[in-house]
Amino acid sequence: QTHHNHDPFLTTPVPSNPWITDSDEFWQLNSRSVDIPTKLSVERWVLSFWELISDPRGRVDFKLFLKKEHSAENMAFYEAAEEMRWGAASAIPEKSQFIFNTFLKPGAPRWINIDGRTMGLTVKGLVVPHRYVLDAAQTHIFLLMKKDTFYRYLKSPVHKDMQKRALVPSPHVFTDAQLEANVKNRNPGVSPILLWQQEEEEKAAAAVAARPIDVKAMVATNKLDRK
Repeated sequence: QTHHNHDPFLTTPVPSNPWITDSDEFWQLNSRSVDIPTKLSVERWVLSFWELISDPRGRVDFKLFLKKEHSAENMAFYEAAEEMRWGAASAIPEKSQFIFNTFLKPGAPRWINIDGRTMGLTVKGLVVPHRYVLDAAQTHIFLLMKKDTFYRYLKSPVHKDMQKRALVPSPHVFTDAQLEANVKNRNPGVSPILLWQQEEEEKAAAAVAARPIDVKAMVATNKLDRK
């Protein structure tokens, strides 16, 4: 019952099922880079924290809320841990050092607030890093966001504004002639290579955003007042 409206086998997709009508508008409206998501997507974010962060567009909205709350380091750490777990084994030493310097080291620029026992075990494990060494700390941060931050996000102006702006597409009503025309003008879709390049660009931009800020260099570059 909870997922009935979100299951395309049980409910007709809106504006139409692209496999039947050969119209790719449904895929365009639900793409990962869309500016304004559909109302159905936003409603799905409310179902659970996992639904929210599993949707790339929902994760972007949640990050915006975290930034306004000055707690963006939690999601940044979670994503860094995911990247280390699923990334190349050869990159683990470099990534583990970056994560330690950015999130775990005393005085780190994006230090995360986890209990002392978990912090001690995590830092000790990073001496000989492996892809699962951050599991305990990552779980702690995930549960913190799930049990606390997620519910504050649902009540926040960020989420309420998105609910107001979300799109409600009108259902397609195609004639037989239009369906035949759709077949002839069928869009081959987005190349997987282009999607991969887009994901890599997003990861690179996120990595740049996660780097610690050198205030002295910024002041020197922009010639800002020291105050």
